[in-house]
Amino acid sequence: MIHIVLFEPEIPQNTGNIMRTCAASGCELHLIEPLGFVMDEKHLRRAGMDYRKELKYTTYSDFDAFKASNTSDNYYFVTRYGKVPPETHEYAKCVGDIYIIFGKESTGIPKQMLQGHLDHCMRIPMVASARSLNLSNCVAIVAYEILKQLDYPNLVKHECLKGEDFLTRE
Repeated sequence: MIHIVLFEPEIPQNTGNIMRTCAASGCELHLIEPLGFVMDEKHLRRAGMDYRKELKYTTYSDFDAFKASNTSDNYYFVTRYGKVPPETHEYAKCVGDIYIIFGKESTGIPKQMLQGHLDHCMRIPMVASARSLNLSNCVAIVAYEILKQLDYPNLVKHECLKGEDFLTRE
């Protein structure tokens, strides 16, 4: 199982988009408070659409409460200070669940949280003048890199709603 962890997310539209990505990719979402919005906010519902019904998510009062409920050797941190891209890690060799931790939009993940996990810090490559990408885009990039390495477990690789033969059907 892949878990997406948002540390103190601030923008409801980002979290809504991430909820949709998690529901579509089979990832579980973890939200660490304080949140910069309320979960029933109009923008969050709109971005998350009706996927909230299919999404498993949990909210925690702080990072310590999250760690107490989710013990793992597979915590990975996405940060601009990481030294390797996401594909550097071999997720297929992980035993147990994989947790990908993303920081809040304004300041990222606190330095003290990262310092104990330097070998599990990663950075999405970008031009030198760019500070960051949009949080929901980062989640999609990293989640699908991991899913690719795991050969997309439990995901369908063809169109189900209109049929696999939709493009060739008259």
